[in-house]
Amino acid sequence: MDVRALEALRAVRSQGGVTRAAAVLHLTPSAVSQHLASLTRQAGVPLTERAGRGLRLTAAGLALAEAADEVAVALERARTAVLDAHRAATGPVRVSAFSSGAELLLPGLLTRLEGSGVEVECTDEDVPLDDFAPLTDRVDVVIAHRPEGERAWVGSPGVRVVPLLREPLDVAVPGDHRLVAVAGQRGGVRPADLAGERWISVKEGFPVAEVLRTVLAGGADDAGPPRVVSRINDFHVVLELVAARHGVSLLPRYTCGRHPGVRLLPLLGVRAGRQVDALARADTAERPVVRRVLTELTALSRELAGGAGGA
Repeated sequence: MDVRALEALRAVRSQGGVTRAAAVLHLTPSAVSQHLASLTRQAGVPLTERAGRGLRLTAAGLALAEAADEVAVALERARTAVLDAHRAATGPVRVSAFSSGAELLLPGLLTRLEGSGVEVECTDEDVPLDDFAPLTDRVDVVIAHRPEGERAWVGSPGVRVVPLLREPLDVAVPGDHRLVAVAGQRGGVRPADLAGERWISVKEGFPVAEVLRTVLAGGADDAGPPRVVSRINDFHVVLELVAARHGVSLLPRYTCGRHPGVRLLPLLGVRAGRQVDALARADTAERPVVRRVLTELTALSRELAGGAGGA
């Protein structure tokens, strides 16, 4: 079977259709369809089926795509075996990160790799949970985040997941807020303490919104849960709004703990946090230069979590 056709099959699986697969492969939809048709003839059984106006893989198609993952990994290992070890650990690597993860991790990553021969090409990609894994079709390393306990992309076919760190989520309040004194006495605040507060959250479908929903449910009283009055994904904007007393928020501790007008208060009785992971296609992760980036990201994350008192 043709390797390019197998790659097209993998892309249709991860992207959810021919058109999006064609985009990441830099092919026309017609070319992708021809690859699928060729594989179907060789397999002797249908590999795709109609799903509404789109196309999805049959059980046989999914089985072949899984086997194609193994083929891609084996080919990458073969390429690595014929390269000089030093040269193989240099070259370009495309890394994307969600916005606050980029702020937290990319400066340190670039510093650690400076002068190493690894050319990190950075981009920011803040997408809903379900869209992180498909990014690995066009980006070598995807730094992603999910609510802790949420499996999200864990187990996504053909994607390798490298856990980086757990970042606690704290309640962000103005420096003179009434809850600052409460937290000083108890070491934090409880969900019930938050009843009646006006909340600034991220947009629906993003990880912190899922965690906040749990916290708000814990703080419900007879008057109902606290109100979410604004949804903004840029944490810098959220910090300014909190400092100006336009609401409170739930923000990541390591990323947002330095604003002079905002205090971050730990939550008591609720384990609130987000898990930050690095995602890469299984074959891409075999490239020595990509392994090097993943190793540096893991070491950097360990330092950040340890320097902040652990997660």
